[in-house]
Amino acid sequence: MGVPAAESSDPNRSARPAAAQQPAQQDGASDDIVSYIPSLRAFARSLCRRDQDPDDLVQETLLRAIEYAHSYRPGTNMRAWLFRIMRSRFYNNIHRAKRETTGAADCASALPQTPPSQESSLQFTEMVAVLEQMPSHYRSALVLVTVLGESYASAAEILDCDIGTIKSRISRARSMLRRVLEKTEP
Repeated sequence: MGVPAAESSDPNRSARPAAAQQPAQQDGASDDIVSYIPSLRAFARSLCRRDQDPDDLVQETLLRAIEYAHSYRPGTNMRAWLFRIMRSRFYNNIHRAKRETTGAADCASALPQTPPSQESSLQFTEMVAVLEQMPSHYRSALVLVTVLGESYASAAEILDCDIGTIKSRISRARSMLRRVLEKTEP
């Protein structure tokens, strides 16, 4: 008789990657990951200071999420899982950058390519300046909860701290912003 239907005579079958042998259940997860890209970009912008870094960080996060998709537990908060990966990649990049120096401080790629077209209000500019100068733990907590709409519990999970810590960081960040905004009001 011939080869049973369950077996294959294809000698390359075992050479295929494990992902190709798995059922298409991963497609739903990849659709979910794609839907989180705008939130990931917003969180990356809150972490990074240079213009090109947020996109690189999102890309690294997505690659790491794909690489470690097997470690994601279905039924848990995928968005928080992705944000934790991003936060981890961000801090790894900082530590790597401290060890290696590339280019001079006056590198041409760091200069703006075109001058800003129309400036927004002075208040907005000062608020952005305060956000950029704010310690990253305050800025991250503020962006996660107020901009990205994460719950306190989810933000605490992402930033790996207690809910009370998140609340106090947000309170302090808002106070910093309020002080600057009150100075600019007539």
